Amino acid sequence: MKINQKQAAEHMGLPERSLENFRLRGGGPPYFKIGARVVYDTAELDSWLAARRRTSTSDRGAGPSQSASA
Repeated sequence: MKINQKQAAEHMGLPERSLENFRLRGGGPPYFKIGARVVYDTAELDSWLAARRRTSTSDRGAGPSQSASA
């Protein structure tokens, strides 16, 4: 399902500004740009979040490095 930035931020538990920063700096979830609209696929958001799942503060994970802007 495709959702807008506000819905994506709510889905992920992040401020909308974090998604804007990810789009500017990179490292965030994939998105679609349709004219002036930005939309996200919920399956891709869930996948992006799952890749950042950790079990402790010392768990660095095996995925891409996490941006500090979240």
